[in-house]
Amino acid sequence: MATTVTTAERSAGGESHALSWLGGWIRSHKQGAAYIAVAVALAAGLYGWSLLSAKTAERSAGRQLEQGRLALDSKNYPLAASVLSQVVENYAGTQAAEEGSILLAQARLAQGQTEQAIAVLERYAPKAGKYFAAQAYGLLGGAYENAVRFKDAAPAYQRAADAALYPFLRAQFLSDAGRAWLAAGDTAKAVAAYRTVAEKLDSTSSAGEAKVRLGELTKGAWTAPTR
Repeated sequence: MATTVTTAERSAGGESHALSWLGGWIRSHKQGAAYIAVAVALAAGLYGWSLLSAKTAERSAGRQLEQGRLALDSKNYPLAASVLSQVVENYAGTQAAEEGSILLAQARLAQGQTEQAIAVLERYAPKAGKYFAAQAYGLLGGAYENAVRFKDAAPAYQRAADAALYPFLRAQFLSDAGRAWLAAGDTAKAVAAYRTVAEKLDSTSSAGEAKVRLGELTKGAWTAPTR
């Protein structure tokens, strides 16, 4: 009678052979096997320590961030700026540091320290995570406007619009960009920004103002597209 070898039996035989080979290799290479075991143990230890350190840092950063937020909410701007600066400097790479950069810029702006706010945001905005980029560039645009740097403000607002995760935010930042382009004397780019809002984001609350501005800037030549 023919003997049938099942897939499970072949697999078990293969595993047994591999284990036998591994056992033989370890017996004939005891020193090498010991080095490998030590290296694996060290790697596991370092990985565990790294995870623990990251969690500890995030918790510490979160506590400091909350202190800075409370100081900002209570309008104690110097204290808020001091605490938030430490969060940004000491806990780079954490989510708390991302939020801290936004709040620090707000604290600087609240104190009238426009140039300091610009410095914070120029460093932070290009590397901001996707959940913070729009707010960072929007604040930067506002800071540039405060400094009467309209040609810098408009592109910052445009980048905020590009990074916005929601249509209403995109529309708002594009409207801000249109205003800044007008202040900078570039009517064509202002019209382009407003047209995007009026034609592609017409369900947002910013669309009405954009249509009014387009009517003014084009002297009635622009008309809303029919649907």
